[in-house]
This record gives sequence, C-alpha cells and structure tokens, in this order.
Amino acid sequence: MLAAAALAVATATAAHAGYNIWTGEYTFTKQELQQAVDKRFPATLRYAQVVSVQLTHPRLVLDDANNRITTQMDAQLTNGLAAAPPVNGTLSLNSGLRYDKTQRAVLLDNPTVQDVQVQGMALYREQLNAIGAVVAQQLLKDYPIYTFKPDELRFGGKEVEPGAIKVDPEGIRVEVKDR
Repeated sequence: MLAAAALAVATATAAHAGYNIWTGEYTFTKQELQQAVDKRFPATLRYAQVVSVQLTHPRLVLDDANNRITTQMDAQLTNGLAAAPPVNGTLSLNSGLRYDKTQRAVLLDNPTVQDVQVQGMALYREQLNAIGAVVAQQLLKDYPIYTFKPDELRFGGKEVEPGAIKVDPEGIRVEVKDR
C-alpha cells in the first residue's frame, strides 16, 4: 500500500513539474525565471525619437524581503542627433508579480526604475531616470514569466487557480487554490 502511495505521488510530481503536492504550490527556480526573462533580450528601444537604448545581458535579483524581482541589465545609449559614440551603463528595473487569469500567466507587474548608472552622466540623472521609466513600461510591463498549461490548473478533476505569489531567495512560489 505504501509503495502504491509513493508511486502515485511520484507520478503526480512528474506530470506537474514544479508543483509540490505537499504544499499546494508551484515553484519556479531562479534559473527558470532567468530563462524566461532572457527571451525578452536583447532589446532596442527609442526614447523621444532621439535616444536609442540597447539592452542586453539581463540578470535577476530576487528580493524576498519586498516580494519583488529586480532585473539588472547592460544598457547602451546612442544619441541619434549627435555624432558622439554610444554611452554604456547599467539599468535596474524592479517589478512585482501578479497572476492574470485571462492569459493563465504569472506576469511582471508595475516595473519601476530602481537604478540607472551611466559613467560620466551624473549630471543627466533625471533624464536618465525618465528614459528608464519608459524602458520599464515598454520592456517589462505585464511580461509573462510563466504561462500555465490548462492541465496544470486541474487536479483530481477539480479546477484550481493560482493565488498568492511569494518571492524567495531561490525562486518564486505560487499558491494553488480551489476555484
């Protein structure tokens, strides 16, 4: 009997990768989240038809204390009106997480600028933050980091839906609750 129970648990776990039957949560590792965000890069955005911002090499930082995710990336700014060489720096965007029922997806929510570092451009900090705010909205607002398959939201013949989303140092946990 114990062997049959163990086999049932192993089968359920294999069929629903990332689902923990004991806690009733889906878990996503930092590496899985990083792979999802990597698909959005490289990205090139324009600001006010003057500045072009090329973003590469995203790096996730999980902020469990504030239940948020920070995406740090390399940024290269090019002024389309001046013949100056591109300026390199880093941009950090901070996002919450939410579940969207229509898309069946965990989305990055309300991304904001956390930090903009461009060497030799401290005088233009306000303008750089404004560019960063536009980049945050264009690049990461409502970006899906995981989309559930229909069978992942059905257990034992019951429909379930994601609830609370918690960031921890190793990834995120998404509570699963009955509809």
